[in-house]
Formats: sequence, C-alpha cells, structure tokens
Amino acid sequence: MLYHLLNAKRSTKRLITVGYDFIAIPLAIYLALALRHGEVLVNINNHTAATMIITTIISLLVFVKLGFYRAVIRFMASKAFTSLTLGILISAAVLGSSSFLTQANVPRSSLIIYVFTALALLALPRLFIRNLVSQLGQSGAKPVIIYGAGQQGVQLCQSLLSSRDYKPVAFIDDDRKKQNTQINGLPVLAQPDLELLSQQRGCKKILLALGNTGFSQRKKLIEQLARYPLEVLTAPAVADIVSGKARIEEVREVEIDDLLGREAVSPDAQLIGRNIRNKVVLVTGAGGSIGSELCRQALRQNPKQLILLELNEFSLYAIEQELQQLKQQENLAADIISILGSVQRQNRLETIFTTFKVQTIYHAAAYKHVPLVEHNVVEGVRNNVFGTWYCAEAAIKAGVERFVLVSTDKAVRPTNVMGTSKRLAELVLQALNQRQQDTLFCMVRFGNVLGSSGSVVPLFRRQIKQGGPITVTHPDIIRYFMTIPEASQLVLQAGAMGKGGDVFVLDMGEPVKIVNLAKKMIQLSGLSEKTDNNPDGDIEIQFTGLRPGEKLYEELLIGDNVEGSSHPRIMTANEIYLEWPETHNLLHRLDKACHEFRVEDVINLLLEAPAAYNKQGDCPDWVMNASRR
Repeated sequence: MLYHLLNAKRSTKRLITVGYDFIAIPLAIYLALALRHGEVLVNINNHTAATMIITTIISLLVFVKLGFYRAVIRFMASKAFTSLTLGILISAAVLGSSSFLTQANVPRSSLIIYVFTALALLALPRLFIRNLVSQLGQSGAKPVIIYGAGQQGVQLCQSLLSSRDYKPVAFIDDDRKKQNTQINGLPVLAQPDLELLSQQRGCKKILLALGNTGFSQRKKLIEQLARYPLEVLTAPAVADIVSGKARIEEVREVEIDDLLGREAVSPDAQLIGRNIRNKVVLVTGAGGSIGSELCRQALRQNPKQLILLELNEFSLYAIEQELQQLKQQENLAADIISILGSVQRQNRLETIFTTFKVQTIYHAAAYKHVPLVEHNVVEGVRNNVFGTWYCAEAAIKAGVERFVLVSTDKAVRPTNVMGTSKRLAELVLQALNQRQQDTLFCMVRFGNVLGSSGSVVPLFRRQIKQGGPITVTHPDIIRYFMTIPEASQLVLQAGAMGKGGDVFVLDMGEPVKIVNLAKKMIQLSGLSEKTDNNPDGDIEIQFTGLRPGEKLYEELLIGDNVEGSSHPRIMTANEIYLEWPETHNLLHRLDKACHEFRVEDVINLLLEAPAAYNKQGDCPDWVMNASRR
C-alpha cells in the first residue's frame, strides 16, 4: 500500500494531501473547541459550521498560494515547516474573522488552541511520512560516522539523510563544547568513542568533513584514525562545493597527499605567468601526467596560444577536450592548438615552432618508467636524449625565447638507463646554452609525483580493492613525493627564474618509506595487514625484489654545491657539464650505435658520459637478449 502511494503520480499525491487537509482543518477546529469547553461532544450550530467551512476553504487557498502542495513531503525541509506554521497562523486569523462575521460562538482562547491542534494534525503526519520514507530509503544504506560537526559536517549529514548509499549515525568532533550534544538528531561524540561506535552500530566507514583544515592538521588526524578499524573517506573541499566542481555528498578515498602533510606555498602570480602571459606557449608530452597539468596551469595564465604536442592520439584528444571545457568554464581567451607529432622529428618540430612563432617551450615528453626503459634501451635513449636534442635545436633555429626541461631525481647518480638518459639530456641543454645566446635553456629536477601513470599509489589502491597482496620491491626503499599541481606550478616558476643553463631542484620535503605508505593505505581502507603475528589479517605485503635499474634511495643533487633562490621551494644546483664539441661528438657516436641497434655500445657510451651512471648487473634489453639465443 505504502509502496504504491509513494510511486503514485504527483497529481494523485496532491489530491490525497488536499483531501486530508480538507478533513484535518475542521477536525482541528472541533478539537480546539472541545478542549476549550472540556467536553468531548461539542454542539456545532449552523453559525459554527459555516465558520468551519469558510476557514477550511480559505485555509486551503492560502496553503496553495504558499506552495504546500508543490513540496515533496519526503524532501520537506525546515523552511517548508516554517511556512506551514505561517499558514496555520493565517488560518487561525481566518477562523477568528469568520466567526465574528457569522456571529458564531467561538471563544477567542480556542483560536490559540486551534494553532496547536492544526499543527498536530497537519505537520506531524508530514513529519512522520518524511521520516518513514527516509528510513525506508536508507534501509540498505551503510552506517557511517561523520568526523567534524561544523558547517561542512552538518551539510554532509543533511545530504546523506536523503542518500541511499550512506546513513550517518553520529558525529565526532574535537571541540569539547560540541561533544555530548545533538545535531540533526545525531549525537556528537569524542574520538575515543570511535571504537565503541564501530562495534555497536556496525560502522565500517568514517567520513571526514574538515572544512579548510591545514595539511599538517589533516595528516595528524588521519594518522590517528588509522588506528581504528574504519575506512577513512573525505568530503570535497568547501571551495570545490561553492565553485560547483563537486557536490557535498561526493565522498572519496583519502588522497595520499593528505598524508604528506605539506602546506602548499602560494605561487608567485607574477613569476608563474612571466613566460606565459600573452605569449605562444608549447608543451611537449602534453597528454602525460606532468604535461597535462602544465597545460592546465599555463592556460589559466592567459597565453596568446597554447600548443599541445603529443604522440599518443587518445591522450591528446583527452587533454584537448578537458582544456576546451576549462577555457569555457573560466572564460579564458587563449587559442588551444593540438598537434600530433614526435619529438624525434626535428624538421617537423622546426616547422611547428616557426609557423606558430613559439616563444616558450616546456619539454615534458619522455619515457619515465624505469624497468620499461631498461628493457627497451635504444628507444629510451632515442626519446629522452635525442628527442630533447632535436627539440632544442629546432627551438634555436625558430628563435624560441625559453626552453624548460622537465627532469627527474633519477638523473642524479643514476643506476638505470632512464635516469642516465635524462642526465644526458640535461648535459645537452647545458652545452647548447653555452653554444648560443638566443634561446635560454634551463631544467627543473624533482622526484615522484602522486597519481602519475607510474606511481605506486594507484597500483596499491588497485591491489587493495582486489584483496591483495600489495607488492613492494624492498622493505627499505624510499621515495620523494609531490602532488602533480604543486610540481607543475614550481616548474613554471623555476622556468621563469632561469638565467641560462640552470639546474633547478625542487624541495620535495621528507622522503617516504614505501612499505609504510602501503601499511597506511591498508589501514585507511579499514583493513588490517596480514602478517605472521596476524594471520587473520586482510591484506598481505609481499616483497618482490628491486626491479632492473631501481635504487633504494633517490637523490636530488649530484654534489653539495647548491644555492637557494627567491622561492622557498626552489634551489639551484651548480653541476659539471661538457662543452658543445665534446657533447656533439658523444651524441654522434651514440646516434650511430642506436641506429645500428648496438645496445652494449649504447650502454658503454652512457657509462662514458659524465652522468655518473652506475650500471647494475647485466643489461635486460628484451630484443638484444632474445637475439642471442
């Protein structure tokens, strides 16, 4: 019966509601008179009956005017009930006026009683239906705890009360003034109550509604919550909700950058836009993790044109569509030009740079996955070394003003081909910067970025969802981490600070032990680690051994000769480099070895270069080893 009623047409529901009110209003008047006279049976004469009919009809018209019958009862908010109270007060005034006009014997005190009887008969059933439907709609919803009883937490609670996914059962807040109170009918408790809540109410998830809490506080809180058997989720930031980027109920997994605890340094607006604003800007590798974020950041700085150069068709399509949408949303004026092409084709690059009169280039195109490059040595060197060289030579011939190379911490004392190829790319640009004065070359070196295509974070998250195990190469391996937006902002700012041949190093904060990262991700998923001491745990961590070319520790500096800069997160490294004739000779021999696919000669030339390459074991190149069988 209730199911059919809830799923009936809107017109049918309105008719039922009006019919109920048509009966409830005269009944409320009768109850008011009965309570006033202290009798169950009240004599209703013609004058009183006429008063009741007039009051009912006018009251219904007032309710229609106030929009009562347009409101969906199951979603009625406090504002709707305030309006209902106003309508009942108007109805009481109509009752008093009509009784005066019809000369009915309606005591004035009964008007006050009528207000309460009408509220009981009109408001309480609506509240009952709203709560009943809400409970029925949340019958399969998962019980959750909301951490934070501030404005964002209250908004999240109200939103979830009409959700079929989650049912809030309590608030947790550190403010003692809020503890032991109730908000939206839910208790506000302290953090130590979490254990009891999870046991008694069957809660498996806790939703963070922390508002604009700083990263350091957020990190401290998340680490505290990791002790409890709860999956930690987070609500969108208030700024994203206000801007329309997210809805309050769109909870998500805790991002690992919340665990870094790094307070973001606001970018220098003048510095970040110096080589972009009103200029023609080109980004190579525009569809990659860093390249795509560089495009987003650059577009917001209002370049004259933003040119996207990418070899992968789908990646280029995806970033172009995203940038066009961003351009429309933020009312940006720059032309966005998408070009398919490889950085290994110098003539094509020259034509592009000259045709569009490119002024600033951010060179993010590279192969960055260490084991893959170890297995594909020639292609790694071709793309990372020669792709950079050809792109730089084309920039010189086209009169490009500034060329910024996105480098890596793996270029420092590398133990793999990928890192060595990036260090050699740095050496090429440093030599070219000495050879000529028209194009300024600089490079920016930093560590791992969270969420990139090769990052361990999405891998661990996927392994946890599959039930494990999580695979970590070595128990002692550590890495530096930075968010993609922060790294990209710093690249733009460092590039603007370059004076020629500079190697900029970004402050990556404290290194993170990968096994500890894996353990925290398990805990934040509300699961436990499976160990010898805890055989009934959920997720096991397995150590698979270092992959080809992989190091335990990454470095950002080759030597100790480092200087600060005007930016607190950017340093300048003064490192050795070759003159152009020596560099050109090395490149010429390397090119010939690559062309003839002499992998061992390629490796030997990389060892000969002043890149401090520390080769580990035999070369695992797939094709070379297969050809020897």
